[in-house]
Amino acid sequence: MSACQQCGACCASFRVDFSVEELDENGGSVPAGLTVELTDTLCRMRGTDHTPPRCAALTGQLGVQVSCGIYEWRSSPCREFSEGSDACARARLRQGLPALN
Repeated sequence: MSACQQCGACCASFRVDFSVEELDENGGSVPAGLTVELTDTLCRMRGTDHTPPRCAALTGQLGVQVSCGIYEWRSSPCREFSEGSDACARARLRQGLPALN
């Protein structure tokens, strides 16, 4: 199991905004039912603007075992997020998890 499959902190720390062009109803792959429309051109993963944030596609227990219900169809911000990056370390810190080495 990878560190990401045990962690999930990024999915419970940040807003996830992206172009509506990525939605399945517009020819992309992200399920529109899991998003909230912000503007004519921008949408957000449902749950990531809650307090505390938690993406609606995230399943499992943070820091133990998690998975993304739409991993193959996830948005570009999720695809671009890097394990072990500064943002990863911040997310892990917010969730009380140690930074990755």
